[in-house]
Amino acid sequence: MRNWFITGVSTGLGRALAKAALATGDAVVGTARSADALAAFEALAPGRATGLPLDVTDLDAIAVAVNDAERRTGGLDIVVNNAGLGYTGAIEETPIADAKALFDVNVWGPLAVIQAALPHLRARRAGHIVNIGSISGLACWHGTGLYGASKFALDCIGRTLAQEVGPLGIKVTNVAPGGMRTEFAATRLCGADPTIADYAETAHLAREVLLGHYGEEPSDPDLIAHAILTALAAPEPPLVLLLGTDALGYAQREFAMLGGELERWVGLTTSVAVPR
Repeated sequence: MRNWFITGVSTGLGRALAKAALATGDAVVGTARSADALAAFEALAPGRATGLPLDVTDLDAIAVAVNDAERRTGGLDIVVNNAGLGYTGAIEETPIADAKALFDVNVWGPLAVIQAALPHLRARRAGHIVNIGSISGLACWHGTGLYGASKFALDCIGRTLAQEVGPLGIKVTNVAPGGMRTEFAATRLCGADPTIADYAETAHLAREVLLGHYGEEPSDPDLIAHAILTALAAPEPPLVLLLGTDALGYAQREFAMLGGELERWVGLTTSVAVPR
């Protein structure tokens, strides 16, 4: 039996992943903000599903929760940063306060979880840290710049962390899903006021597109959860795991664009070398 710590298990992928792990006989310590959500989570598997109240913007509380989970389980095997917040808005229209609040949830919270878990994982020379990111952390779209920036940051943290803790026996996997049929767009999508008419045909369309696809997203969160379990069970788990046909297509287009830019400007790129 493996011991999991998953943030944000009240709904969506966090809940689906917790259910999938519990179905295998594993134990899951899951966090949520409401007492009702925690009670519902614990009812999934009494004795193996343990709910802890947590707001991931409370950095001190994160350390307490991770240490509590360690004590309750006897040692965590898999630590999942799942809790997150969405945001749409033009770069110019996004208040700095909104951007900071977004990073509090999507970057500083996960970083605090990682930092709290690592002393325990290092002591055992084992463990797996999983960061639930987004295809928006690999590809860019107008109207989602600040959200994407938070996911790019988490992706970089995870990939760099893998280099630092891999020699210590600790694995890291960044999951980058595309659209999935959860309540995310309806309940976790914030945004800037669309006040600048110049962005009507670019950034302002992002929210319309996301809400317009609500309920028709291409991926099933339960299948995504099972895919994550499959990946984590591999002898050599992926560092970056794309999930969803849309995620694959967006990534391929983004990388093709970047490759084209590299080739187009290779002469100028190499022109700055110090003569020998």
